[in-house]
Amino acid sequence: MRLSRFLASTLAVFFLFLTNAVADATLPSLLADHMVVQRGLPVHLWGMAVPHENIAVTFRGETKSTSADELGRWSLYLSPGEAGGPFQMWVKGTNSITLNDVLVGDVWVASGQSNMEFPMKELSNANAEIAAAQYPKIRIFRVEHRPSDFPRSDVPAKAWALCTPANAADSSAVAYYFARDLYQRMNVPIGLIESFWGGTPAESWTSLHSLAADASLMPVFAERSKTVDEQETTMLRLQQADREFQKAEAQAKAEGKPAPDRPWHPDFAAWAPSALFNGMIAPLTPFPIRGVIWYQGEANSGERAPLYAHLFQTMIKDWRREWEEGDFPFLFVQIANWNTGPEGRWPEVRDAQREALALRNTGMAVTIDIGDPVDIHPKNKQDVGKRLAQAARAIAYGEKLEWSGPLYRGLTHDDHALRVWFDHANGLAAKNGTLVGFEIAGADAKFAAADAKIDGESVVVSSPTVMDPVSVRYAWAANPTCNLVNRAGLPASPFQAPP
Repeated sequence: MRLSRFLASTLAVFFLFLTNAVADATLPSLLADHMVVQRGLPVHLWGMAVPHENIAVTFRGETKSTSADELGRWSLYLSPGEAGGPFQMWVKGTNSITLNDVLVGDVWVASGQSNMEFPMKELSNANAEIAAAQYPKIRIFRVEHRPSDFPRSDVPAKAWALCTPANAADSSAVAYYFARDLYQRMNVPIGLIESFWGGTPAESWTSLHSLAADASLMPVFAERSKTVDEQETTMLRLQQADREFQKAEAQAKAEGKPAPDRPWHPDFAAWAPSALFNGMIAPLTPFPIRGVIWYQGEANSGERAPLYAHLFQTMIKDWRREWEEGDFPFLFVQIANWNTGPEGRWPEVRDAQREALALRNTGMAVTIDIGDPVDIHPKNKQDVGKRLAQAARAIAYGEKLEWSGPLYRGLTHDDHALRVWFDHANGLAAKNGTLVGFEIAGADAKFAAADAKIDGESVVVSSPTVMDPVSVRYAWAANPTCNLVNRAGLPASPFQAPP
């Protein structure tokens, strides 16, 4: 009898707890204290509640109401406003939620792989840079790594935090320098949503809808099928490699030597098509933004390189469709110079990235001059962030400034030479000496080093060994020697023409 009463009492408490838990209106992790909401666009609020529950939101003196649907989902929009704050926001259902210290400014998503993920604490002068990172009107929201088989509505994350020395160490160095430059010039709050994962390919960041809708992208699924078929063997090899690493680590410790580096290998779940879009991008798309900065491409630089031009442009268009904001600025970094292995096809990936500039409101930061030949993660992130910020100032904010290095425009024949025409070509010059980096080829497609001379907004290239040239390329190597710049000192992008 006592046991029955105990069970009945326990069940009553459980159901009372469950009822109260379900009754509470909730918000996704993005909507929290210290957040930055996008100026000039409607403010979107959404969450969960009891089905058909009435929800009211008050912000900047405006109140809007809605009701949760039959599944408990609710969504509403408040009027756009100018930059400012801090403000409070109130969400009221059967419970009340107060969000404090909300700013209105510009929100940028920073995404990609490890060179975007590269944290401030890994910089050569990390202590000084972190100590100077005192910008409380720059706010950072960090998405945790999470692949998913289907699009999610929320993300696990490190909550919005003020950019201060206490919080900056683990933040993206590229994103920080980008945001700092914009904030210093415009004095507008900046929200950074960091969502990245080192060593991941572009197809993981693209929705399944976009991948599956395009027959030319079927090699993505063929490659995944091959990976899945071989995964058990791969796991056994990784286990063996881990045992060997542990032995090497123990031996190094016994001999007083530095521990060896653990070999890197792709994450099986993270490399699945659409896995990172589903888990780390889809939940962000209801949140209005100003634009995206992107640094990725290394993971697609092997046998996947020929597909990258189409895949990357598909991904950009995919994100724009999912955010439903039109052609928002999408700014990306062209992969830097580095001595790759023999399987590396970095020139092809760089050219594929350049081709993405055909899309509206895109900008590319060329980094062929600031990489590290022996380190895939070069430490100079300040110039990377600055070049992205220059592109943003021109493309997103309409400022009149030179934001790009010379970009290939066209090719004409000039006797036994070729004349290469460039955009962003004001003040073409060879940095530090004679112009180098050009090659030409005849119909046999055998490229030879070319003599190159600047002539206005063009470069004339020729070679005594190629009497009838038909194609030209520039900086076409993993770690090329090249030095063409414009008056702003920005480097020319590698290219090959015709492709």
